[in-house]
Amino acid sequence: MSDTHNSQNTHGGHGFETVAIHAGNTADPLTGAVVPPIYQVSTYKQDGVGGLRGGYEYSRSANPTRTALEENLAALEGGRRGLAFASGLAAEDCLLRTLLSPGDHVVIPNDAYGGTFRLFAKVVSRWGVEWSVADTSDPASVRAALTPKTKVIWVETPSNPLLGITDIAVVAQVAREAGARLVVDNTFASPYLQQPLALGADVVVHSLTKYMGGHSDVVGGALIVADPALGEELAYHQNAMGAVAGPMDAWLVLRGIKTLPVRMDRHSENATRVADMLSRHARVTRVLYPGLPEHPGHEVAAKQMKAFGGMVSFQVEGGEEAAVAVCDRAKLFTLGESLGGVESLIEHPGRMTHASVAGSALEVPGDLVRLSVGIESADDLLADLQQALG
Repeated sequence: MSDTHNSQNTHGGHGFETVAIHAGNTADPLTGAVVPPIYQVSTYKQDGVGGLRGGYEYSRSANPTRTALEENLAALEGGRRGLAFASGLAAEDCLLRTLLSPGDHVVIPNDAYGGTFRLFAKVVSRWGVEWSVADTSDPASVRAALTPKTKVIWVETPSNPLLGITDIAVVAQVAREAGARLVVDNTFASPYLQQPLALGADVVVHSLTKYMGGHSDVVGGALIVADPALGEELAYHQNAMGAVAGPMDAWLVLRGIKTLPVRMDRHSENATRVADMLSRHARVTRVLYPGLPEHPGHEVAAKQMKAFGGMVSFQVEGGEEAAVAVCDRAKLFTLGESLGGVESLIEHPGRMTHASVAGSALEVPGDLVRLSVGIESADDLLADLQQALG
């Protein structure tokens, strides 16, 4: 598997683990505190009219705790600018309203987070933006979906909830040839496992709620860009629209990121064991995990990812009711939405996270169960799934 994401050049001469702990985390100049303070403040005393102290005037525009997080995010993704938002969808909304105008067109994946689909289908489309669906794992499908008005190609890899894999470098070339920007939702992988900007993407999107925060105690979102000019445009819209990360939320994400590498290693190890067990279980008809050699995206994932992550989906015999019953019988796996925390979660996408895509080209199978595999004892997780499957 590739170690591109850990390149010394990408992170200014330091390894990823070092950057995760130190980037943006400058010791407080007043007290020497090694953790950035929570600047729970709305406004700042100015050094005369128009004289901003350190560039701060009002915390919607900038806040020192959020600045620390944004510097950290940019460093981890190898980008030139990072921006932190109140949620992943707030980040997506700001991005789309910055990049698009009425009449523009977007290619979206045939497997994506239900909230992202809802944003395109129910909100952005009312603004006159058109969209069409493509299998982003197939470059020919992406090319076929392009129109002269295409401004953005949107990718999730691994995708949610079917764990599809898209070759970022290949689709980045398709985007360049079309004069479009490539946006990659890197939430499932995190920058520790995958760095889309280094592979040619223009923008990286994160739900910081998930692996970056890592402890199911904060909601946040982020955009990281390679182009400083685009970063300035996004910062203007972030301030104008106002859905910024609060200082406490920014601080919690910064704290979570410090352990991101060690957590992702354990998530990936546990998920591999879970996927192996499920692939041998008599009641499981299909396992979706890019770490399995039989996964159609396995070779691409091995090329562009350090490891295969903590998300596993599977289909069970007996259809939708059987899948729901598995979710209900789980005990150690908590029935709940979201993902990426230290504790393991189980859910039924068709009735929960992806209910908004019912009846669309993104509709998910009724017999599908999605797991966010945590960092508990792998033996305990396997035992719980075995009893839940019956």
